[in-house]
Amino acid sequence: MTGLNPLFAPRAIAVLGASATPGKLGAAMTDSLSSFPGPVMKVNSGRPDPDRGFFPTADEAAEAQGITPDLVVSCIPAAVTADALREAAATGARAALVCAGGFAEAGGDGALYQQALAEVVRNTGIRVLGPNTSGFLAPHRRLTASFVPGAADLERGPVAVVAASGGVNHALAFALAEAGVGLRLGVGLGNSLDVTQADVLNHLADDDGVRAVALHVETAAEGRRLTGAVRRLTDRVPVVALVVGRSDIGDFARSHTGALATSWRVTRTALRQAGAVLVDDERDLVDAVTALSRVRLPANPRPGIGLVTAQAGPGLLLTDDLRSHGIQVPPLAERSMKELRELLPALTYLNNPVDTGRPSPALTQVVERVSEDPGIDVTTVYGLLEPTAVDLPAALTAARTATPLVAVVGPRPHARMPASPALLVERMAPAGPELIVGVRRDPVFGPVLALGAGGTAAEILGDVSLRLVPLPVNEAHTMLDELAAREVFLGARGATPVDRARLTHVLLALSSLAAEKDGGRVRDQPPARPTRRRRRRARLRIAAA
Repeated sequence: MTGLNPLFAPRAIAVLGASATPGKLGAAMTDSLSSFPGPVMKVNSGRPDPDRGFFPTADEAAEAQGITPDLVVSCIPAAVTADALREAAATGARAALVCAGGFAEAGGDGALYQQALAEVVRNTGIRVLGPNTSGFLAPHRRLTASFVPGAADLERGPVAVVAASGGVNHALAFALAEAGVGLRLGVGLGNSLDVTQADVLNHLADDDGVRAVALHVETAAEGRRLTGAVRRLTDRVPVVALVVGRSDIGDFARSHTGALATSWRVTRTALRQAGAVLVDDERDLVDAVTALSRVRLPANPRPGIGLVTAQAGPGLLLTDDLRSHGIQVPPLAERSMKELRELLPALTYLNNPVDTGRPSPALTQVVERVSEDPGIDVTTVYGLLEPTAVDLPAALTAARTATPLVAVVGPRPHARMPASPALLVERMAPAGPELIVGVRRDPVFGPVLALGAGGTAAEILGDVSLRLVPLPVNEAHTMLDELAAREVFLGARGATPVDRARLTHVLLALSSLAAEKDGGRVRDQPPARPTRRRRRRARLRIAAA
């Protein structure tokens, strides 16, 4: 059974427990439904007032309106819900939204109330969404079956949300709105007594207005029926899934929706096999459906990502994240590298990610050259709005890329530095042995100062001396002596020795800075990931004065 049009596309609606008293669930729901273009009938068996439009039964309301409601929205207590829905079904209602809690998720009598409601479904064929849910949203139909404030203001759009929780449904809908993405349909399943996630997904498979689906799963009691619905839907539109339960939260999940919790790993594996994109949190879920609602690429088991950025730090974070998820950020071909060398300064890193240094008018050409590399399937750009350097949106719009382009553009900085020289240009140190000085954060001991052989030797030899911060003068003075390559810096074979006083001054200064920056920080904070470039370090060539 997947005929959910009476639920999500009704011609008329009846609200059971409708009220004119502010603060009551029935009043909030009636207000939310005020924008619905069809009849909305108000039913209140306790305080009927036909002159004000409140009728004692759905049958009398239908007779007065001259139309049978397809959908009844129940805002009455759990104990009387089953009987009320039985009467509504007899009137001709074909679907119901049950908002009240106090059913199986509550235990005790609640389980009996849910059994009674399930019996009504079996005997009448009425489709029931809930119980224990805050409702659903269909902005393109001007249908807000929700009592959540602000839900009626959500804009229509191409993304559907299918969430185990009514609260998560609304949270994702509002997050999508903040991202500038409208909603096609947003559904909170609640206890899933009758209408399940598979039912809603099958309904969406026939909706041409849907471009992407966000799926939130707390339990997967449907098993292969759910994965079958996902597989059917992903033939046409992308499905992005967030599965709850990485830690052992089975008891809490059961108390939330009254459903049985399955293995988190098995659920993720099954959904991935069915074609869903798996994410780890709500932010990634919103980002993914936002992107996929705009463009969906052909399936590729190992796509190559080309990353262009003027901010090396974020570029490194993005690269690390991509590779940790098994996504390739491959080296560029020599031809691509040659073309990029003609466009960018010599000191920038060109072999993917491509670090442009400062944004420049050459950005458009750089993005185009990266996209044309034979190993690149998707070109990505990360940048900040720096209008004095380059019009980033215009540069990206002008790019004629050979592969799809995904751009993340950060906000313009809120604070500006006061007027002063913007650039500091120094003469390059003469050729000679190099030392590298840096600080990293140990998860147990906090900031640690490192002194080692620099240049290419820093990566090849790993010759380094370490000290905890803050650093006493005598410790700074002896660090050089611990290096295996110390003789190179002490004047071996007639070489000019380093100025140890200057080196000690640099070590103490960096130690002092690290100690100051570390004040009040937690000692077990994990260290920054080491990388080949842009470490928090000072690269020095120290020669005799």
